Amino acid sequence: MSALNVASLSRLIVASALMASPSLAQEIERIAPAAETSGGATRLIVGERLEYDVKFGKLRVGRGSMAVRETTDVRGREAWHTVLAIRGGIPFFRVDDRLESWIDTERFTSLRVSQHTNEGRYHRERHVEFFPERATMLESREGAQEEPTADEPLDEGALLYFLRTLPLNVGDRYSLDRYFRPDRNPVLLDVVRRERIEVPAGTFETLVIRPTVRSSGIFSENGQAEVWVTDDARHLMVRMTAKLSFGTLSLSLREITNVAGPVRVLTLR
Repeated sequence: MSALNVASLSRLIVASALMASPSLAQEIERIAPAAETSGGATRLIVGERLEYDVKFGKLRVGRGSMAVRETTDVRGREAWHTVLAIRGGIPFFRVDDRLESWIDTERFTSLRVSQHTNEGRYHRERHVEFFPERATMLESREGAQEEPTADEPLDEGALLYFLRTLPLNVGDRYSLDRYFRPDRNPVLLDVVRRERIEVPAGTFETLVIRPTVRSSGIFSENGQAEVWVTDDARHLMVRMTAKLSFGTLSLSLREITNVAGPVRVLTLR
């Protein structure tokens, strides 16, 4: 597997929320507004952790995780601190990526994002501060100035958690215009079917979501990406797959820690 292929694994989590495709506009008639959220599902639980096996075809090449680490203060606002991470690779090429988000607990908007990318010899750090009160953001680099963002911005990690608050139903399309890069909006999310699946963590009743993005990559139309989430108010991600020209990338839930409600409700044995 080439270095580029392994690098794609890390982006399977941290870019998973960039979902938009104008070519799908006529496929689903029902349009669900993004503001419609399910009561009680917007509260994240500190200590929640989901761990995943990452595979290329049938070969396991790494592990990923999503975690709500703590609540903390960001410029006088209480914020959830979440971490999306992936580690793995092949001999002579290792991936160790981390995306940290700070999300306002009252407004569910991004206040800060920090991205650490280590893929072989490639290393990158990105830090962005968000100011939702004036719809601007400031990237931490020399000479940077505040620039416009969405009215209630969400970075990649925050958007992935925000999607869990939506009352998903088969046949729905959600139109979101909150991604912090305005030129990528609106984000569209299609709920295509229900399915019972088995992963290392157990057997789950799930809703299958088909995301796409208006650019090349894992979530382009050609990627045929699908995401399986639990068919309950929590919408925990159970599996994710993307078909690429050189094979199929997948994440499968391996372990659940400290989610809201008993695990027996999630897992069907």
